[in-house]
Amino acid sequence: MFEPNYKFTCVERFLKYVKYDTQSNEDSTTFPSDPKQIELSKALVDELKQIGLNDAVLDQYGYVMATLPSNTNKDVPVIGFISHVDTSPAVTGANVNPVIHKNYQGGDIVLPKDSTKVIDAAGNPELKSLIGFDIITTDGTTLLGADDKAGIAEIMDAVNYLITHPEVKHGIIRICFTPDEEVGRGTEKFDVKKYGAQYAYTIDGSTRGEVETETFSADAVTIKFNGKNVHPGYAKGKMVNAIKIAAHFLESLPKKNLSPETTDKREGYVHPTQVNGNETQTVIKFIIRDFDARKLSEYEELLNDLCKKTVKQFPGSTFDFEVFEQYRNMKYVLDQHPQVEAYAIEALNRLGIKPINSAIRGGTDGSRLSYMGLPTPNLFAGGHNFHAITEYVAIQDMEAAVKMIVTVAQVWEEKS
Repeated sequence: MFEPNYKFTCVERFLKYVKYDTQSNEDSTTFPSDPKQIELSKALVDELKQIGLNDAVLDQYGYVMATLPSNTNKDVPVIGFISHVDTSPAVTGANVNPVIHKNYQGGDIVLPKDSTKVIDAAGNPELKSLIGFDIITTDGTTLLGADDKAGIAEIMDAVNYLITHPEVKHGIIRICFTPDEEVGRGTEKFDVKKYGAQYAYTIDGSTRGEVETETFSADAVTIKFNGKNVHPGYAKGKMVNAIKIAAHFLESLPKKNLSPETTDKREGYVHPTQVNGNETQTVIKFIIRDFDARKLSEYEELLNDLCKKTVKQFPGSTFDFEVFEQYRNMKYVLDQHPQVEAYAIEALNRLGIKPINSAIRGGTDGSRLSYMGLPTPNLFAGGHNFHAITEYVAIQDMEAAVKMIVTVAQVWEEKS
């Protein structure tokens, strides 16, 4: 049973972490993609050592790893807890000023420094379950960073609890804080063997009670339309403008399906994310998503066919089409290790938190880690509206996540 009088530290830690600008850079070729992420990682190593994890280390790639030794005689599988330090490139994470809205009583939440930024109750039905809670937002000028600094703070607090409450038995626990999750590179340099866990959990989900064991399967596609550039003063009958080719192609995409704005639940999509170019060459980048990996090739073939039809409309033009595998639905791996999900659900049930089995319309580091030999479902951290200025997290949900992490460790020990 979790000590009812425990003084949580997760909020204090979180409010400190969000002050670090750790925004990753999707156009960078370095690793980490922006070295400013390292500043928080260094601070986390110091904190881990302060609370007793003396082997805490920051490696050359920006991964923080540490070990909480076992305090039981049982042979318990080594489990890990993982969160990421970086925040989304979509919205600035510099100069974050968190605001605590105490004892939320319903209705819209207007962010204080920009009254046009509103967390509206109608568009955020999760707020109904947060009546009476204390909600942390930004002032309306930046991202908050609950994705995933809330997860980091919760893991740190759970470790602190386990160290200060040795009566709670657990096996070896490995901690890891990764860089560059938001740009899809969080596991690029992750050494599963060095990490040494048999199973792990990312603490990177949203709603209280979420246990996510299924993600999209994902590919990326890069299309290059090649035209013919001629001085515009002498271009009649000669120029083939790659920008116009790309525009024609984009206009040919499905209007009523296969896009993020027209799909939900288990529906997949093709999504143009970037267009760059000139008259000579214009490049379009896509992400391709579906829960069924077999459908990705169908969507890619659709795009390829549209490219062929497009260049026929522009004689003299050509296109290049490249597919890059990103990650696959982790359910295919986790189904082979049912205890990983089952023990998380057992922990939630013990805490009186209703488990929510949900499929992520996206991916997590756990997607790749599962295929790298480390089965890793995703558990809730409490944040909402990720990647937006209207991001928020409730203090009580963060504390519930701390309890969950502690109890998951306890269940693994008891079941071994």
